Amino acid sequence: MSFANQSDGQTPAENTVTGTPVIGTLGAAPQNESNGVRNDWSQAEIRALFDLPFNDLLFRAQAVHRLHFDANRVQKSRLLSIKTGGCPEDCKYCPQSAHFETGVDAEKLMNVDAVMAQAREAKDGGASRFCMGAAWRSPKDRDMDAIIDMVQGVKALGMETCMTLGMLSGAQAARLAEAGLDYYNHNIDTSEEFYGEIITTRTYQDRLDTLEHVRQSGMNVCCGGIVGMGESRDHRAGMLMTLATMPKHPESVPINMLVQVEGTPLTGTEQLDVLEFIRTIAVARVLMPQSFVRLSAGREAMTDEAQALCFLAGANSIFCGEKLLTTGNPEVDQDDALFDRLGIEPYEVEEPYEAKAGE
Repeated sequence: MSFANQSDGQTPAENTVTGTPVIGTLGAAPQNESNGVRNDWSQAEIRALFDLPFNDLLFRAQAVHRLHFDANRVQKSRLLSIKTGGCPEDCKYCPQSAHFETGVDAEKLMNVDAVMAQAREAKDGGASRFCMGAAWRSPKDRDMDAIIDMVQGVKALGMETCMTLGMLSGAQAARLAEAGLDYYNHNIDTSEEFYGEIITTRTYQDRLDTLEHVRQSGMNVCCGGIVGMGESRDHRAGMLMTLATMPKHPESVPINMLVQVEGTPLTGTEQLDVLEFIRTIAVARVLMPQSFVRLSAGREAMTDEAQALCFLAGANSIFCGEKLLTTGNPEVDQDDALFDRLGIEPYEVEEPYEAKAGE
């Protein structure tokens, strides 16, 4: 990959610490980036990326992004809560936990027809992937038939399918894969070191075990985390290291900004600087160049300018629609207007979503 404006054809001077071009040489691509995917990142290397000057980091992330994706295309997904509230886990960020009084009532699993109606609406609204979430520790076998019908029904509409149902056994993952589920979401949430500050009812290894079941089944992995929960920059680096050192990177990496909900223990946590959030997006893009990086929860509170910087940093997927599982999200019309102002086009339903092969 090369850029114009190199009038003398010389390679720009490089900072020997960061590996980035010396500022002042216009348009120079980072010299230590390749089209290859690494799985051996150290936390020190990742922390060094976080510590780069903001412009250098965004330049590097955008350069990597353009090697693997169309920089002016963003995937639109729709998320539906198919079973809300009453979750036995104690995740401190989650309004669906039965441990906290948040005003979210426990509901039964939606029926298949109601889910299909929502999926058709999502497709008509331009979504190419339909994600279904249930507030369970893990799905019960009695619910699996309905879950399978939902997967097969949404796939019949020509949409990609994704589910997040909690922990899976190997047999459950195999059954979902056989039904044609494209993606399974199971976030690690944060770094292993900080994890115990957020959740006590499920271990970090439990999450990794489910991800291994998903990978072994042949489904694509959707896995990311949440920032703004009071963690440090080192913890953010540690979370991304877990993802970027997996034998195969997650195909989708959602990065969520904590949405504080009254009644959850994290209400009142100091807000994360939005520039730090953008840094996290950019570092994720550098580390996992062929993954879709989703600008996920927290978008409703972001300005258009902040979202534009996220796209520049390498985010190329969003949730569309006015609601995520239980929290707000920008209206579809707002997203369409922002895309129009930025010259961004959504990936179409019929288009493949695999990253471009390296040049």
